[in-house]
Amino acid sequence: MIETVETTEIDKQLDALELVQKLKEAHHQLINEASKVVYGQQHTLEFMLISMLCKGHVLLLGLPGLGKTLMANTMAQMLNLDFCRIQFTPDLMPSDITGTDVVEEDPDTGRRVRQFLRGPIFSNLVLADEINRTPPKTQAALLQAMQEHNVSIGRKTYDLDQPFMVLATQNPIEMEGTYVLPEAQLDRFMFCLKVKYPSEADEMAIVKGTTGAVREEVSHIINAEEIAQLQQIVRSVPVADDIIRYAVRLVAATRVENGSTSKIEMVRKYVGHGASPRASQYLILGAKAKALLNGRYHVSKSDVQEVAHAVLRHRLVLNFRSKADKVKADEIISHILDQVRS
Repeated sequence: MIETVETTEIDKQLDALELVQKLKEAHHQLINEASKVVYGQQHTLEFMLISMLCKGHVLLLGLPGLGKTLMANTMAQMLNLDFCRIQFTPDLMPSDITGTDVVEEDPDTGRRVRQFLRGPIFSNLVLADEINRTPPKTQAALLQAMQEHNVSIGRKTYDLDQPFMVLATQNPIEMEGTYVLPEAQLDRFMFCLKVKYPSEADEMAIVKGTTGAVREEVSHIINAEEIAQLQQIVRSVPVADDIIRYAVRLVAATRVENGSTSKIEMVRKYVGHGASPRASQYLILGAKAKALLNGRYHVSKSDVQEVAHAVLRHRLVLNFRSKADKVKADEIISHILDQVRS
């Protein structure tokens, strides 16, 4: 009996290592496939994949026309997932996202029956376009789906399709007629990624690729079942206590309240409120996924550092002095990474 149990555990470990190797190979394939239609955004695509492996969600900050929708659609195609884009507007209602009960007449019996009409949230990859253009009531409807992976309509709760990830976009410049995302909802996003202008070479490639008669198509690399397996493997990646301690100290260094006053002067000067423990969790989860993408089944300090900006930049609430001195969250995070050694 003992031998059988040990053999089963060994088989599981071998299967996991085989899947990790497949992920490393798939990672390169994903980037190569995406490069056919998406130019110069490999870093953003990689972090979107990391978020998917961690069951997280992503907030994309970028001006219109930089390919945010294209990246989301391309990611869904490569992972063979259902994709849906929701354009958030001031008149969008919660039921427009989650779905609603409708009354229909049964053609056989003539009786009226109540049926649930599923909304666009019932997709694997949901693009919430310009999320800050819709009122808080509708934003809150998205909050439960992001956190609980289900929606409640009346007295019934409906589970969402798995895997499930929300990619929300926000225009960082045009703020007229927008509703600021509450801190509680911002904290639900694993990463906040900045989508920047392409380089001259990338923009030339964009123009050539989108103004010709032939359009490139991307291939399926992995599927939903394999993603679900990889999500479990991410959780099983071992992390040493000193790495966890390092992640916790990075997050603690952002705090200036409740007796956790940071020892870093720049933080005390410019930060009003620091990051929550969810940031520590996402630092470790993101580092685990980053290690797996590099073909490693252990986490290093550099893995934590590489995901730090994406995890922390939307969790720091800066004060008025930071605006007056034009100090950005990324500058503060870089300073924290320099100051916190272990």
